[in-house]
Amino acid sequence: MRVAIAGAGLAGLSCAKYLTDAGHTPIVLESQNVLGGLVAAWKDSDGDWYEAGLHAFFGAYPNMLQLLKELQIEDRLQWKQHTLIFNQPEKPGTLSRFDVPDIPAPFNVIASILRNNDMLTWEQKIKFAIGLLPAVVRGQKYVEDMDKYTLIEWLRRQGVDERVNSDIFIAASKALTFINPDEVSATILLTALNRFLQERYGSKIAFLDGSPTERLCQPIVDHITSGGGEVRLNAPLKEIMLNVDGTVKAFVIRGLNGAADEIITADLYVSAMSVDVMKVMLPKPWQSIEFFQKLEGLSGVPVINLHLWFDRKLTDIDHLLFSRSPLLSVYADMSNTCREYANSDRSMLELVLAPAKDWIDKSDEEIVSASLVELKKLFPDDLGGDNPAKLLKYHVVKTPRSVYTAIPGRQQYRPTQVTPIKNFYLAGSYTMQRYLGSMEGAVLSGKLTAQAISEVHPEVNSSSLQTPTRPPATNAATA
Repeated sequence: MRVAIAGAGLAGLSCAKYLTDAGHTPIVLESQNVLGGLVAAWKDSDGDWYEAGLHAFFGAYPNMLQLLKELQIEDRLQWKQHTLIFNQPEKPGTLSRFDVPDIPAPFNVIASILRNNDMLTWEQKIKFAIGLLPAVVRGQKYVEDMDKYTLIEWLRRQGVDERVNSDIFIAASKALTFINPDEVSATILLTALNRFLQERYGSKIAFLDGSPTERLCQPIVDHITSGGGEVRLNAPLKEIMLNVDGTVKAFVIRGLNGAADEIITADLYVSAMSVDVMKVMLPKPWQSIEFFQKLEGLSGVPVINLHLWFDRKLTDIDHLLFSRSPLLSVYADMSNTCREYANSDRSMLELVLAPAKDWIDKSDEEIVSASLVELKKLFPDDLGGDNPAKLLKYHVVKTPRSVYTAIPGRQQYRPTQVTPIKNFYLAGSYTMQRYLGSMEGAVLSGKLTAQAISEVHPEVNSSSLQTPTRPPATNAATA
């Protein structure tokens, strides 16, 4: 079957990859001039990369890890020490670590909490552990039912100390969802905690060894094209053209630079666009269908990613760090964590500004200036004093609509990959799958879409479409 897919982010590319494996012929149509969607990256005039987001890979990403294994690019993940590192604002320049020992889950994560004496008292640790028990013991159904509460509301119901929120969950919430715990659905953080507590290397972190566009997306494209498929950039979807019966007749691609529009026909069609774009592109006859009306309950969250190049090294830490700043979320010195960005003399900090709703319309200069004020608290010796490090250059990447905003009650609006239109499917991390709005969620959604298509239209076999529930045994453990 020929399958036209709108969108070359991870959802669209993974969908096309698995359709190729099953014997179908995908054609992926991307509106931008770069692969990756929310993991896109660009090179500046100096040859330096800057990215749409700070992308950390977790051991609890089984479908992503399986995809890398199938593409034979597992070695492109640089696994870091199994630890979570938090800044301590009350002690500028100092860090607090949750070192996870190499013992079975959940005892490894519990041990890391018990051994940390910087952030929580023993009483707080005990209340924390007791409060989390229902999420671990009662399973995923319980976790999904907690979508009616914000994380703060759930923590209070469990009697978890308020300081646990201020010390840990504000940082975790901003890192995973780009919003604060008093806004985010409890389901989101509890899902992540479930994976971390149930999988030995679930919370272990890796960074890609280069830009996601070249080191992750391009190998997927190569796989697709070697199987007879096609991936086209600069091919923006203008219209979903319908038949009389409401099924899709064609994708109309907008002509650029004076070129005529192009009509792309296929046997089946997939939208791997963001939910916000899908709502705009929705054909009028579909707007009265309840399935598509529910999309109005979803919208993307604004995200800002910053890249700051300094004239000297600010840190030698080779890991992701939780800033615990009111403005900044997570950050990393990419000159330490990423092989292609390595520099022994200078730092390149990549940071996520979150929540970003009050900043998305501000100028790059305002955003960088405010970020530097916060960074002086994290690096008082290097960015303060008489001889502060100099900012050489910066890039600010704004995404006004990123992953869906994970506030309470959104689970009921998330659609399945199969739609009421018999030749039209959805892919994207906003669709219903267990890994929510993440790289893993995007890959899994694309895989589920390909699986749904292949179940109805088997071409060769669907053995490659088996969806793992746990990471491969050789993932982070051997890194």
